[in-house]
Amino acid sequence: MAKSASTEKKAVDRGSANLAQHRRARFDYEILQSWDAGLALLGSEVKSIRAGHAALAEGYCRFRDGELWLYNVNIAPYGPARENHDPLRPRKLLMHRRELLRLRTAMEEQPRTTVIPLRLHLSHGIIKAEIGLARGKRSYDKRESIREREADRTIQRAIRHSVR
Repeated sequence: MAKSASTEKKAVDRGSANLAQHRRARFDYEILQSWDAGLALLGSEVKSIRAGHAALAEGYCRFRDGELWLYNVNIAPYGPARENHDPLRPRKLLMHRRELLRLRTAMEEQPRTTVIPLRLHLSHGIIKAEIGLARGKRSYDKRESIREREADRTIQRAIRHSVR
């Protein structure tokens, strides 16, 4: 039996929809590795994230008692909820023990690294956090990134104008 176009579109959308993104992460940090992790969330947090009310800009991850926790991620209170959550509460990240061990050893081996949230996304209806092992860029690295981005833009502009 053939599926209708709307049914197929819904199946594609459920695959991996971005709910929130740390837009400056790739500019401020050099991302060395990334992982997907589940989140231990409350119901009002899930509703708020799905409504697009999450900010990852100041977020970071830390190990506490052998578990990885997400700090300083602002998930706004959900209006219709009777009992709301604390917007900045620490949230537990759910990963396999081997992945946690691999992440911790990578942090210890490489100097000046931290773990930051890159984005929140849906994976088969479940909210996941993409986290990255990151090293902070120096100011001259950022200037180089800006130069490369500007060069790419001028090249694309030249290509567009030459086609006309």
